Amino acid sequence: MLIAVGVLVAATFAASAIAVARERTWWSLLQLLGAGLLAAVVLVHAAETFELLPSMGWGKHDTIGHYIDLASALGGSILLAIGYIGRRIRAKRS
Repeated sequence: MLIAVGVLVAATFAASAIAVARERTWWSLLQLLGAGLLAAVVLVHAAETFELLPSMGWGKHDTIGHYIDLASALGGSILLAIGYIGRRIRAKRS
């Protein structure tokens, strides 16, 4: 499951990077930042799976690892959506 989600996030990150290179707008940059935060979520879950940096408390409530994962997931989802919607609205207006 982690591999499938990782592939989707990597594809989203690549598409966002291409959008930044082509358009050079704030919307595409927000989308790329959101995709990068979602990539951080995948990396956090990989670290949890392979028990890397156990002192971070990956997967345990009220630990720094939990809050890094939560903040990355929320921020990534919000920024990716705002960037994508902004790009679509901008494309319709031009």
